[in-house]
Formats: sequence, structure tokens, C-alpha cells
Amino acid sequence: MDSVKKLNKWANAHTYLFIDLIRVALGTFLFIKGIEVMSNYQLMAEMARPFQDLPGGMIILHYIAPAHFVGGILIVAGLLTRWAAIAQLPILFGAVLTNFLGTMNTTNLVVAVFILLLCLFFVVYGSGKHSVDYYLKMQQ
Repeated sequence: MDSVKKLNKWANAHTYLFIDLIRVALGTFLFIKGIEVMSNYQLMAEMARPFQDLPGGMIILHYIAPAHFVGGILIVAGLLTRWAAIAQLPILFGAVLTNFLGTMNTTNLVVAVFILLLCLFFVVYGSGKHSVDYYLKMQQ
């Protein structure tokens, strides 16, 4: 817990509007991906194909859409940003692995790796100064 406080103090001392805009863009991207997954049945069926033989394969799909949808909203607002980014990590690792295990699509691989790196950055950095977390912390 002490290390999280130290990370928050460091992040608040070294905050930049540009990084907050990247956080908002990441959250917007994840939110749009969540809507896309929920509204496109063919995309869901295509995503389920590599996992259809695994037990609980459909549970994976029912995790992806809400995690992107709700996680995107939380990341945009800067509320529980670290937790929302951590919830994205299994999905993004799976997206990277799917490219190597299934059909290689370099565009999807590059996007998945880029979003994975951004999520890892925000797990460490946190939500920044222009966020609901910071506002709530200042109210105490």
C-alpha cells in the first residue's frame, strides 16, 4: 500500500495534460471496442472460434465486452484507472496470443501491443491530476 502512495505522489508531481489526453483516448478506444464487440455478432463468432474447444470459451466473450465497455468509461473519467487497466490486461494478452496461435493479422497485432503497453503504463502511472480519483482525493 505504501508503494501505491509513493507512485501516486510521483505521478501527481509529474503530471502532464498530454498524458491525461492519452488516457482519455485509450478509454474512448476501449469503450468503442466494447460497443463494437456487443453489436457485431459476426465479430463475436470469429473471436470465439479459437476458444470454442476450451471449457468456458463463451465466458471469455462475456468478459471481453463488459470489461472494454465499463473499463473504457472508468479510464476516460480517471476513476479506478489502475483497476480498469488491470482488467484489460488478460484480454490484451489474449489478443496478442491469438495473433500467434491463429491467423496472423499484423494490424491487429500492432494495435493490441500498443494498447497493452498503454494499459501497462497506466497501471504504473495511475490516473493523473485531471481525473475523478484526484478530485476525490483532494476532497478528503
